[in-house]
Amino acid sequence: MLIASDHRSQNLHRREAPKLLADTSSAILSHMGTEPDLLVLGRRLRHVRRTRGLTLADLAERTGRPPAYLSRLENGRVEPRLGVLSDLAEALDTTTADLLEDAPPDRRAELELELLRAQNHPAYAELGLPPLKPSRRLSDEVLEHLAGLSRAVCEQSAPVDTTESARRANSELRGEMRDRSNYFTDIEQIAAEGLARAGYPGSGPISERVLTELVSSYGFRIERVAGLPRTARSITDTRDRVIFIGDQDHLKVRQARSVVLQTLGHFALEHSDTSDFGDYLRQRIESNYFSAAVLAPEAPAVELLSEAKRQGDISVEDLKEMFYISYEMAAHRFTNLATVHLGIPVHFLRTDAEGVITKAYENDGLPFPVTSDGGLEGERVPRQWGARQAWGAEGHFLLHEQYTVLDAGEYFCITYIETEHDRYPYAITLGTTVEHAQHFRGSETLRREHARSRDVEPDPRLVRDWERVAWPSAAERSHVLSALPPSQRSFVPFPGIDLLDVYRFLDRQRRRRDS
Repeated sequence: MLIASDHRSQNLHRREAPKLLADTSSAILSHMGTEPDLLVLGRRLRHVRRTRGLTLADLAERTGRPPAYLSRLENGRVEPRLGVLSDLAEALDTTTADLLEDAPPDRRAELELELLRAQNHPAYAELGLPPLKPSRRLSDEVLEHLAGLSRAVCEQSAPVDTTESARRANSELRGEMRDRSNYFTDIEQIAAEGLARAGYPGSGPISERVLTELVSSYGFRIERVAGLPRTARSITDTRDRVIFIGDQDHLKVRQARSVVLQTLGHFALEHSDTSDFGDYLRQRIESNYFSAAVLAPEAPAVELLSEAKRQGDISVEDLKEMFYISYEMAAHRFTNLATVHLGIPVHFLRTDAEGVITKAYENDGLPFPVTSDGGLEGERVPRQWGARQAWGAEGHFLLHEQYTVLDAGEYFCITYIETEHDRYPYAITLGTTVEHAQHFRGSETLRREHARSRDVEPDPRLVRDWERVAWPSAAERSHVLSALPPSQRSFVPFPGIDLLDVYRFLDRQRRRRDS
């Protein structure tokens, strides 16, 4: 009975052996990943064989497999059965699981695999180079260079969506700022507490002493230096706690205060390193807000603006002069305080001479020109808007006030053209709905433009006469990419040029010649 039982047990084991092997294979492959990487497997097998001091012929003799088959296996050209792997593992005194690990066995193997895979990339194939086999004759140093070069070729050919990501992130942040009326309670509090520590008297611009004390309260000191890299406004040594800024020949006092506080804002608000573009933009917005909240403190600024509202005499110029800040910062600061403290919805624009938007904010319903994804950077406002009318206004007035009638309603705006610090002048526009215009200085203006849909549509005759004969040469721009359309739009022959303006110019010239 016992012998018969043993015999039946042996037959049972024989019948179930393939199933057990398959189950073991599934378990191992499930643990290692659904599909083994044949190139990595081959490199691991070769590494173990050479470590054991065996040749392909030696391993073939131990496993009963032809050397040619083993060579193909080591080069990743054939997928072995688990039974073969088990035999190889036993012959090499290792485990099947070790052979199936998904990491290359050493740095050289990693570089060899990178070079092999790069040669299958379409960008590499376009170079028309003959195949390169990373043989043992290549030194480690040469292999490192080749792998690095091939990596660069492949990475540079990858689609870059940084611009589109930036536009999306900007659009999302603009929505958040609109929802909170561009007012950050926590940053206002941090700025106010810092000013109190630094001894700010409660009114007027902050003095150099207050600025120095504020910086010192965060453990930093300021040092003006020559030779600051042109691409940096400031550099902070976080070990020695020094904020380096340009010397007085390169950075005037008003600019220097702003740069120092924007830098300090990152530390006051406890920002950390980020690789996310949305977080990067958010940190920039927050540090700029901190700078403005320190330079134009909330309490005295609101006091000034509230009294001006009662008098129907709100002016960004007064905010600028009282706190010794730029017009752009004063306009930004007004958007922080106007809705929360004064109950006035507003819009803000920074545009170039052609009306191309570089910055924008609104919570008064002004319909900015936007792309399908909600982005507006690089979009051009209609020529009837104050942001463009100001450039051609008669006289030499510092400010241009006007009313603009749109499909969405009527708006009042004030535009200031900044030429002091930039080779490329730009316009700062601040406005509100017509219902709130009465609170602003300059609201008595008689200037009124119509920019409804029917007003901004191009004259078909004008387009028909000139679209095939006009050839403009683009003016130099401060930001070449601002002229380019977003990726979802097709390229146009003259990016960055308002062709309707070109057609109008040509039409005027023809009429002048014919008269």
